[in-house]
Amino acid sequence: MSEAAARPRNPRFVLTCIGVGLLAGLLSGLFGVGGGTVIVPLLVLILGFDQRLAAGTSLAAIVPTATVGVISYAIHGSVAWIPGLILAVGAVVGAQIGTWLLPRLSLTVLRWSFVGFLAAVIVSLFIVVPSRDADLPLTVITVIGLLVLGVVTGTLAGLLGVGGGIIVVPTLMILFGASDLIAKGTSLLMMIPTAVSGTVGNIRRRNVDLFAAVLVGVAACTTTAVGAWLATIVDPFTGNVLFAVFLAIIAVQMAMRAVRGHRR
Repeated sequence: MSEAAARPRNPRFVLTCIGVGLLAGLLSGLFGVGGGTVIVPLLVLILGFDQRLAAGTSLAAIVPTATVGVISYAIHGSVAWIPGLILAVGAVVGAQIGTWLLPRLSLTVLRWSFVGFLAAVIVSLFIVVPSRDADLPLTVITVIGLLVLGVVTGTLAGLLGVGGGIIVVPTLMILFGASDLIAKGTSLLMMIPTAVSGTVGNIRRRNVDLFAAVLVGVAACTTTAVGAWLATIVDPFTGNVLFAVFLAIIAVQMAMRAVRGHRR
């Protein structure tokens, strides 16, 4: 019997999954992230999931969550469809690279490097405040840049288990000049095919608790639109400040993992 099948489906389990989903959906809509940075640690800490099972369950839950998020942002015209698909192509390739590199690189060094990257992004968010009127036009250079960004994002996702949104959203704003809303909506679009592809593989490996994923995903869908609506009513600078706080929390988590990894 698999770990997922053996886990008791009691009221605590159900209510915890729903609570995790509500929080993840809100943050997903507000920041344009998948919500895995919330789902994975809470499933591990509260329900005692194995890290791999938690990651696989989170990825499955992200599919409906990101879909609702894309629809919410699309209503406001804040999704760059073709750039999002280009990012997804790069991310799918990058995920395979990350999986191949995983046993060959020092995760501790990678984690500290990623913490440094997040620190630079946090500082940049207080310097570069995107215009709500900024678009994401396609040029040859932009297409190449989006493919590279997708590959880098997918590689880091495969290596560190981080969601693409915390990389794609600030990069689209800072380097590509996109508005904060378009960056978030496009990031969510990129996640859908990536999450579907990963979930298919996880189901084959029995590395996903589908019951928990459905509970988390459905609950998240109820608050994702609320988060997306909040993103449209806060001004860009306030949005940057909130996103910087969110990234700081992720950086602290990653630093703690790096410290634990070094001690081992």
